[in-house]
Amino acid sequence: MTSQGKESDMEIVGLGFCYEDLPVGRRFRTVGRTVTEADITNFVNATGMLEVLFINAEFRAKESSMSGFAAPGALVYTFMEGLLTQSTMQHTGFAFLEMELKVLGPTFAGDTIHCEVEVTESRRSRSRPNRGLVRTRNRVFKQTGEQVLEYTPLRMIKARTTDQEPGQG
Repeated sequence: MTSQGKESDMEIVGLGFCYEDLPVGRRFRTVGRTVTEADITNFVNATGMLEVLFINAEFRAKESSMSGFAAPGALVYTFMEGLLTQSTMQHTGFAFLEMELKVLGPTFAGDTIHCEVEVTESRRSRSRPNRGLVRTRNRVFKQTGEQVLEYTPLRMIKARTTDQEPGQG
């Protein structure tokens, strides 16, 4: 109970998009997030991705054609999912079903990345009419404008109703 009345009477802010909010063609972008050396080190240690490119500065200096502390593509993808979860899926995202992922270029410590999203498929779930299936094309860019990643998740999303199509409400 709050001082203003019952909790159920209060608007909740920060909720994600529902199926009806995501018609084919809708586009939006996330805020940016700078990747740090600590982020890369923590991610590599937490996941066990102990590839020398990510853990050995001498190897990077002598053997790698990349100059800089490179981030695994999985870290870039994970950071974008974190930004999207916070801003678009709270209380509405039910399942991540599949995706195709392409790493198109390197991301380094110090790069600021953001995700540009376009809805490419949006349909009502046949088995669960209170949910929709939404596929997006998520393109990740660095501050330089270079695209470094692209992935196409298919998600199950909450619907407000069982009979409304996107764009009708």
